[in-house]
Amino acid sequence: MPSYRYRTWHALTGALLASDLPLSAVDFGQGLNAAGDFGGRLSTRYAHLLATQVDPGNTLLTCERDDTLLWGGLIWRAEPEGGTYPIEAGGWGSYLHRRHDVHGNLGGRGPYANADPCQVVRDVWTYAQSQADGNLAVTVDPTTSRAKAGTTAEPYRTDWWEAPVLGDVVNDMTSIEGGPEWTETTQWASGRPAGRIRLGWPRLGTRRTDLSFTSGINVANTVPVSYDADEYAQVVIALGAGEGRSRRRATDAIRNGRLRLEHVLEVPAEKGNDRLAARARTERTARQVLGEVTEIQVLDHPAAPVGSWQIGDDVRVSLHDQWSEFDGWCRITGWNLRPPQGNDPEQITLTLARADRFTYGS
Repeated sequence: MPSYRYRTWHALTGALLASDLPLSAVDFGQGLNAAGDFGGRLSTRYAHLLATQVDPGNTLLTCERDDTLLWGGLIWRAEPEGGTYPIEAGGWGSYLHRRHDVHGNLGGRGPYANADPCQVVRDVWTYAQSQADGNLAVTVDPTTSRAKAGTTAEPYRTDWWEAPVLGDVVNDMTSIEGGPEWTETTQWASGRPAGRIRLGWPRLGTRRTDLSFTSGINVANTVPVSYDADEYAQVVIALGAGEGRSRRRATDAIRNGRLRLEHVLEVPAEKGNDRLAARARTERTARQVLGEVTEIQVLDHPAAPVGSWQIGDDVRVSLHDQWSEFDGWCRITGWNLRPPQGNDPEQITLTLARADRFTYGS
């Protein structure tokens, strides 16, 4: 049975506060284009720890499995609830949702016209950590992309009088058509935990032929395969900027021997014909999928040991039971881990999406 260890650290100095925090009912994970999350409970007999070792908004929390660092982030809540103290934490990216651009255009780094959104993400973190008492020692990958943020006519800007949330700026960059993707990891740096923002373009992760998840081998449980024709379409009509006859329009369609089903995609701010056509193609690709596995519970197994996969990886999934008959490539969009508790074994859950739902920048 694997052993788990939870430690806390001062967010600014990196000083170790608790070398083995006695948490129970722990649940933590990570996702694609989102900060990770963590939940656990501290017994009331350890309430004396709260003032110095579990200080919300000023404390880092790390989780190690068999001495391997799996998760790190910031504690945001620790309040008594009956006979326990629930503790809630968020991954490194959650910090940006507590910070604002108070100088405008990230301290003069913008506005951005035809800028690489990867650089904008790096500028967000540089701006946040350059302010007094704001340095978490988070690093951002030097990834570059050919996606564009803002135009000469309409630059992307963040005005100080609106005090935009820095986390929303990152969301804007990953929402750009063909833009980058991100997730976060935690590593040791000079004896303290440090966050790393992994940027991927044209995608995060890769197709993994060395890993597999199969019923009867390393899949413990699964959500039944979903077949939903309400979301299905082989024809997507994208409607962009303009009104009436002058409104920009792009249609992407295929014939595949099935009854024709259509979907209208409203993107009223899109003025570029090429970008509108790309949006229609991406939407059509995503909607032309029937039969999807959204979640599986897996076992720690040589076919795919815990920690061997990454957010964004494509993995082969083969499910055969009374509800499911599925064999195909799925993309890992999130994972969640519940350590052993009493008689309950370790539970590992992967959140999945059909790999062919995704198209990537080029």
